[in-house]
Amino acid sequence: MSEMSFEQMLEDSLKTIRNGEVVEGTIISVKPDEIVLNIGYKSDGIITRNEYSTDSNLDLTKVVKENDKMEAKIIKVNDGEGQVLLSYKRLAQEKGNMKLKEAFENQEVLKGTVVQVLNGGLSVVVDEARVFIPASLISDSYIKDLSQFKDQEIEFVIIEFDPRKRRVIGNRKKLVASERAKKQKELLKSIKVGDVIEGVVKNVTSFGAFIDLGGLDGLLHISEMSWGRIENPSKASLNEGDKVTVFIKDISDNKIALSRKFPDENPWNGAAEKFAVGNIVKGKVARMTDFGAFVELAPGVDGLLHVSQISKEHIDKPSDVLSVGQEIEARIVEFREDERKISLSLKALNDFDEETSDDDSEYADVDVNQVASDLLNENA
Repeated sequence: MSEMSFEQMLEDSLKTIRNGEVVEGTIISVKPDEIVLNIGYKSDGIITRNEYSTDSNLDLTKVVKENDKMEAKIIKVNDGEGQVLLSYKRLAQEKGNMKLKEAFENQEVLKGTVVQVLNGGLSVVVDEARVFIPASLISDSYIKDLSQFKDQEIEFVIIEFDPRKRRVIGNRKKLVASERAKKQKELLKSIKVGDVIEGVVKNVTSFGAFIDLGGLDGLLHISEMSWGRIENPSKASLNEGDKVTVFIKDISDNKIALSRKFPDENPWNGAAEKFAVGNIVKGKVARMTDFGAFVELAPGVDGLLHVSQISKEHIDKPSDVLSVGQEIEARIVEFREDERKISLSLKALNDFDEETSDDDSEYADVDVNQVASDLLNENA
């Protein structure tokens, strides 16, 4: 048996490798854009930055170091210069696709990083494998600005997996809806009518505002925004994203009615003293009808100035001498706290007879609250 040359023995001791094969090696050199790997072959393996990651600006010295062990896929046994070209990225993508496939088959929840915000949705990476989440499947409510998800880690499930056609579709909406339902159930168990709670303004409409209470929305109707008069929710200093303190007025069929009309702030508290018959008060003309003018004496407290009490002279209608927004001074000639009715008089300012207050024929018996409600319905 003839002796083998040293070169032949060395050649035989080295393994044979093929394109597409996965090899493990030890890093012997790292540059910002290149990794050199000893793979036990006659030539070292080279991993370029582009074959390590999709990040073209990544500094490889920041992620690996000499003597680290790592796996890679052979993409070319000989690059023409005697070196073996390797790819860490492609191997990671294959592993990622396997992970996606298993998750798709088992409907497992995955986590991935949003690497790109597109017009139609989000591009998410899981172990170098890409998943597309359409805008319609990102949340259970419309999201106008998707840029908020850039570089964020999000959870989703795979609903379509076809890597050959590059169709790997994720669904985050399903998880968001499930989590919201869970929070709604927990919230409904923890709250009761009368509770004071903090929420975030989610949406403002013509009839009120929807407040996110942490999993469930409550409606703050325009009539419950303030003790004072609010003709339009947009004028109530409520903007989307604002934090507000409200109390729960009613819970019915998983619907929550909210209010900001806290009882201790009720303007009718102490009204018997503030608005006693004979008192002179100041107010602002809030609105007018043919029979009189409603004067706001305090936020949520109106008095009726009947047309017959505006002047000693005959007046056809209030608008002949008064205007909305005008500040006036008047005397209270009637106060009915149980009915929340206050009657005013300009005539009685300088010539007031207490007996007048007992003579209902002098003052029109008008239900102030009913008239105010009718006017509100007419303007709605």
